[in-house]
Amino acid sequence: MGLPSKQPSESAGKLSKSEINDLPVRKWEGCINLIDSDEQMVNAVMPLQNEHVIGFDVETRPAFKKGVSYRPSLVQLAGTGYVNIFQLTRLSHYTALIDLLSNPHILKVGVGLANDAQNLQSVFAFQPNKLLDLSDVTRRVGIESYGLRSLSAHFLGFRISKRAQCSNWDNKELRPFQISYAATDAWVSREIYLAMHQQGLLSAAIAPQTLPPL
Repeated sequence: MGLPSKQPSESAGKLSKSEINDLPVRKWEGCINLIDSDEQMVNAVMPLQNEHVIGFDVETRPAFKKGVSYRPSLVQLAGTGYVNIFQLTRLSHYTALIDLLSNPHILKVGVGLANDAQNLQSVFAFQPNKLLDLSDVTRRVGIESYGLRSLSAHFLGFRISKRAQCSNWDNKELRPFQISYAATDAWVSREIYLAMHQQGLLSAAIAPQTLPPL
């Protein structure tokens, strides 16, 4: 589900909070697959192995006390026309996910990926491969937008809701608004990448000959 991209402003300046709030809200409304068993995980990873570019995000239960932290609860991976959400707390064997995230031929795109990958190491050991942090691209080309919300406003011309960000992602049964939020973050990461690709911005971060096809 592609969207026409919004061209960066001539000044490439950061959009103000009020400018972003004036934009329409969008969310992913297509196919969402919630994976909560090892058997489902294997089947869900298979189509992702055929993708060139995957939107990648992680959700972790928030900690409100000093010194308390939690392991990641979800991994969200967006392909062409679908988003797969893996409930890590309900899985026990991660081989399929490890193979995917370590695959050197599939680009995984998102924001804060170094931190996400490090946190995932507390759940399963893997060697992250072919990760692209979208905020690194904007820093290199001088665009003052770094977070997922501001990046979607800048490149796609809409904003995404963050109201579910601090909800309990460890819930065995996720609520509809949580599922929508989690899917949207992965989907919009992929859409931002595609917009950057169309605007010729990625050569600052990736050698042109290694860019995967759209």
